[in-house]
Amino acid sequence: MEISRQKIESVELEDDRVFTWPTLVVKEFLAAIFVTVGLLFYSYFVDAPLREISDPGQAENPAKAPWYFAGLQEQLVYFDPWYAGVVLPSIIVLGLILLPYLDNNPKGNGYFTFKERKFAIPVFVSGYVFWYVLVYIGTALRGPFWTFFWPWEKWTHDFPTPPPLHNLSLPWGIALLVGFYGIGYAIPLFVKRDFFRNMGIIRYALTLGLLLTMIGTVGKMILRLAFNVKYIIETSVINI
Repeated sequence: MEISRQKIESVELEDDRVFTWPTLVVKEFLAAIFVTVGLLFYSYFVDAPLREISDPGQAENPAKAPWYFAGLQEQLVYFDPWYAGVVLPSIIVLGLILLPYLDNNPKGNGYFTFKERKFAIPVFVSGYVFWYVLVYIGTALRGPFWTFFWPWEKWTHDFPTPPPLHNLSLPWGIALLVGFYGIGYAIPLFVKRDFFRNMGIIRYALTLGLLLTMIGTVGKMILRLAFNVKYIIETSVINI
């Protein structure tokens, strides 16, 4: 009886796995066909957003990057160019590369469902949605002089002067930044200690560092929009 039970369990384990070809490849191929057909129909009814011929004597206002760079251009409103144009994209690429390894699965490769990746998938989806929100803002809501307009407002060159921006003092900025990361790293240690034990110190440090940086990016934008804070830390070498 014990031998037959082991055979049944081994058969069930084998049935739980399928070959990449044709099971996965066929579905991906059909999905690609549906996406292509949908894009063809969309491009037939919606014209490409082409603008007038460029005039060297009169610069476009607002001058915008292509839509896929509009989110990056929107980040320039809130951060120094070195961070928005170099550091932030590098962190995003690094985080996407490390995500499957930081939230690894003891079952092995091939188990990338929400049930098996309850941390990795929500984090990825949140970052994905947030980036396209930035793309939408930069594409549809930024008018002349990169002024923010709500969807129901008409773009105009006559708008009220925005309130002046200010920077936090250096001690307050350092305290805010250190406190944010310090509290962020400490919370899981007291709230959910198993999270730290299961991940180990290296994976824990990398995971929390990437997650807190993503949250901090949103927080910095809120400080700019709600409290007119330009930089948290301003020095002659680096601005954050």
